[in-house]
Amino acid sequence: MEERVRLAFTIGYIGKHFHGSQIQPDVKTVQGELIRVLRQLRWLNSQDEGHNLVLSSRTDAGVNVRRNGGVVTIAKSLWDSLNRRKMVRAIDDRLPEEIVFLDVKEVHDEWNPRLAESRIYRYRLEGIRGWNYPGDIFQDWLNLFVGTYDARNFARLEEGKNPIRKIFRCNPWLVGNRVVGFEIVGEAFLWNQVRRIAMALYGLSTGELTEDAVRAAISQPESPVDFGVAPPEWLILWDVIWPDLSYQDSRTSNYIFTEPPKAEYLERTMMARWEAGAKLEMQSMLYHEWSAIGRLPYMPHKSD
Repeated sequence: MEERVRLAFTIGYIGKHFHGSQIQPDVKTVQGELIRVLRQLRWLNSQDEGHNLVLSSRTDAGVNVRRNGGVVTIAKSLWDSLNRRKMVRAIDDRLPEEIVFLDVKEVHDEWNPRLAESRIYRYRLEGIRGWNYPGDIFQDWLNLFVGTYDARNFARLEEGKNPIRKIFRCNPWLVGNRVVGFEIVGEAFLWNQVRRIAMALYGLSTGELTEDAVRAAISQPESPVDFGVAPPEWLILWDVIWPDLSYQDSRTSNYIFTEPPKAEYLERTMMARWEAGAKLEMQSMLYHEWSAIGRLPYMPHKSD
């Protein structure tokens, strides 16, 4: 039997082009596109199609990703004939432009991309119509979600899934000197968890919710509540951190987000145009981030 090697890779993508990250029949997904390209290159056996390529974090349709990770197993002879740069280029050149293949590294046979040290998400709250930044109290609201607790009231809980989640920190997301949303860092997140937290924060900003209501939802998980789910297009999986892998990071935050229009009466088309522009700003930010974090060192061919 041919010797195989396990490879960890990182990717980014624009969420609106995909029906989520996980492969599904008859629709375009991130995992499906990666498998298609690897099969096109004849680097992935057909019998491995369903289980050989695994992603670290699942994302829903519409959710953007600055950096996610995954693992795939290929023939060792193939890996020995390539280098990182050549493999990245071969895959990236064949993917649609809304997915970027950033890096690839050899890992041990038991390495699991889902066993990450932490995951970082950012949500642009100002994209939700009616959001009002509340000032300094915003940090107090964010602190409500920090800690280890049963998060079932902030998730679409799947059968058999452990609802206990550990959130390390939650802080305002600043662009320039303006708060545009929040950043949350945790070990792992439940399905829809960040978007449900975003909706709870929105409810606090409009006065529809109180801090006591949010505290009760956390401290009394056996009493079901539903604060709603925020739209996916303002969410970014910013990064995934593994304890035994390191990747290049961006050193700049040189991008601009236009402030939402403010007026006593906002005409519907005015806000819709701002939203369209704001989504393009987020896409532009991601492409510039990928340009920075996807910069590979020069590596001569292994036979040189």
